[in-house]
Amino acid sequence: MEMEEGEGSTAEKYDVDIATTASSLGGSGVFHIINDILGFVLYMHQQIPSVLQDMSLDFDGLQTEFTDLEAHLTQPDVKPPVRRKLLSRKREVKHEIKKLQKLMSTISTLRTSLQLLICEAPDIRRVVLILGGSPLRPLKAYELFFTHSSDNVLSFEGDFSKCKATEALSKKTIRALISTGAGSTSSPGPMRLFILVQAPASLNLPQHFLPKRDFRYNKKFVPLKLRFKCKTQDNETNSPFNSGTNDLIWFQCRHVIKGLAFQQPVEE
Repeated sequence: MEMEEGEGSTAEKYDVDIATTASSLGGSGVFHIINDILGFVLYMHQQIPSVLQDMSLDFDGLQTEFTDLEAHLTQPDVKPPVRRKLLSRKREVKHEIKKLQKLMSTISTLRTSLQLLICEAPDIRRVVLILGGSPLRPLKAYELFFTHSSDNVLSFEGDFSKCKATEALSKKTIRALISTGAGSTSSPGPMRLFILVQAPASLNLPQHFLPKRDFRYNKKFVPLKLRFKCKTQDNETNSPFNSGTNDLIWFQCRHVIKGLAFQQPVEE
């Protein structure tokens, strides 16, 4: 994406500006921020019926129940009426698993690809989540700016566990998004969610990310912008674009999430 006039300057405008007392978010922090905002976008724009964490628990529960039902049906002393009930429930559970399987598999693969990206290129500056038919025809877009201190380059700590500080920062971000009215407008049925990241041109993860050097929005389209600012940047430029970002290009994640079609609750 080519920068518009004023982009990369101190005049850059952000819809949500999140300050953190940490000197760096760390690889794990950046991953969980992206993951939590992804879940927020899917839920608030009615692409999933419940929050992502609940859906993951429900999906795991269905898989466990299906395994238990199969084990129960193999027992020779199961009476015919009970067997019929078990078979009926097994069909229901299998149907529910099939409805969620592709979505949950894509989300899992996307999370893995983001972790691989952060391991190889932890100094991520910019991420875009796009809802629409294609990245070039967005209906909604959330642009995340991670501003890192030039003398405190982001590094990968060795695991992606979620600490309390990151949990608090995620909640703060979601509250700020809600206060701006993000996700308050209804969405026209199932859409696709695309993820693009700015990373070094040397990034080599072809199974997960493909270069999109010429990516840019339509001039009339305005994304919602979020910035995450660490405490060591008080005396530095407010821009996430500095001399260390000249070799960054856009990469599009190959794993595209397709929203679910489901019955919306009727408001009384």
